[in-house]
Amino acid sequence: MLWLIASGRRGICGIASLSRTYQDVETRMSRLSEIFKRNSRCFIPFVTAGHPDLETTTRMVLSLAAHGAHVVELGIPFSDPIADGPVIQKSSFEALQHGYTLDDYLGLVREVRRHSDVGMIFMSYLNPLYNFGLDRLDKEGCAAGLDGVLISDLTPEAYERLGTRLLLDTIFLAAPTSSDDRLKKICAHSRGFVYLVARTGVTGGRTDIDALVPDTVARLRRYTELPICVGFGITSAEDVRRVWKHAEGAIVGSAIVRFIQEHQSEPDLAEKVGEYAGTFVGR
Repeated sequence: MLWLIASGRRGICGIASLSRTYQDVETRMSRLSEIFKRNSRCFIPFVTAGHPDLETTTRMVLSLAAHGAHVVELGIPFSDPIADGPVIQKSSFEALQHGYTLDDYLGLVREVRRHSDVGMIFMSYLNPLYNFGLDRLDKEGCAAGLDGVLISDLTPEAYERLGTRLLLDTIFLAAPTSSDDRLKKICAHSRGFVYLVARTGVTGGRTDIDALVPDTVARLRRYTELPICVGFGITSAEDVRRVWKHAEGAIVGSAIVRFIQEHQSEPDLAEKVGEYAGTFVGR
């Protein structure tokens, strides 16, 4: 997480090794920045790490990259996922039964990074990441090839109190109901991209994209030049096209996780997930 709150610097995770000096932060863009620079419209699927198991998740990420994903969100399971709808909650609870640790999930990232330059971010809650150690996650995550972290229940105010870190990009959630002052603060602390929640509530419900997204994107543009990515309730290729009319990235989560749950007993699951995700972008 890039925790240099007031400096305007960008993370270098995935571009330079930890052996480089921090001076490199001044001159190098993060992998996420490079991805959005190369692609005017990005597709970001979400999968729950460790569901149905770690090895399959690794193969799914590679398959998603092969079928058009520019960045993959890896949901880190937590026992109280208050921002997630029932589909993702179920996948999280099932993944927790394996007893995987954050070290295991970083191992997943390392394995993917051996084969692919796809962007990868962790999406989770403060409790499991804080218990692991935020400084440790910053350093070990960057060394593994992770690009950023989105902590669903981390506010900008709490972010300020937790201190300064350097390497991974931090992504914050913005909502249509957020005040302009709130959006300004969110944008000031975000690195990599801003995640616009297309509607209030939990993940997985329906979203009236044309009614909610354009106005909030326009408001965010007043405060940031970062890419804006839209998620929550994006369930079809048509939804993705509508998002892309206004924002740089479309995030699809519950629809993909539901597909995984429905097909997880099949031996070629990873390839099927990639093929299904590709239908959102015409692959």
